[in-house]
Amino acid sequence: MTETTEKTDPESGGKGAMSLLDHLDELRSRLFRCAIAFVVMFAVCWTFSGKILAFLLLPIQENLFGDGEIIFINLTEPFMIYMKASALIAIFMATPVFLYQMWQFVAPGLYKKEQTMVVPLMFFGTLFFVGGGAFAYYVAVPVAANWLISLGGEFTANLTLRSAFSFESRMIIGMGAVFELPIVILFLSRVGVVTPRFLMKHFKTAVLIMAVLSAVITPTGDMLTMSIFAGPMILLYLLGVLVSWIAARRKTDSD
Repeated sequence: MTETTEKTDPESGGKGAMSLLDHLDELRSRLFRCAIAFVVMFAVCWTFSGKILAFLLLPIQENLFGDGEIIFINLTEPFMIYMKASALIAIFMATPVFLYQMWQFVAPGLYKKEQTMVVPLMFFGTLFFVGGGAFAYYVAVPVAANWLISLGGEFTANLTLRSAFSFESRMIIGMGAVFELPIVILFLSRVGVVTPRFLMKHFKTAVLIMAVLSAVITPTGDMLTMSIFAGPMILLYLLGVLVSWIAARRKTDSD
């Protein structure tokens, strides 16, 4: 028998029963649209790839001491990094499309009052993701780069283009994902998965998980870079608790 899912609540915004194959086909369709959006944005970014890469490397270049410079040692390295830089910015530009397609995939399983969250979640989801990337670019990367390079102050820093970009891109994408935490908590609160009481009860566990995630996300694993990730994570978690509490209060008032 083919597994199906169906909303039974009369206020459900679902499309009725859907088989597992229907869900997989819907997912494929949404992912395809995300891929199209990414390719279009990538093509636009590729046109300005030189300026994009120069802009992205500024926080590291400005912290190189003396005769330090960024070099490349493989023939194909510049081409690959130009592509990766274009892809990085394309991800941020296509974020609204990604979020909308993700929402369209889960929306049929939500109630009508839950589906009204689409506009604020898309707006704040994009805002927080871009804000996280900006925080990494203007704060996290310069601080971490300055400290790490200063450790080798007795030597000339000749960083490879690949290592410099890999370090920065991981921090930018990682911080963008970290800044989505309040949005995720808000969504889970609105659909009844978590409550403010639950979030605060498991705060210590959440801090431990965030410390582990910081160690995984950071390119170097040093304490300073981990702290740059873990600190905002904890603050964003507490912001999520506040947002969850406000959402719970409004839900109680509306009921």
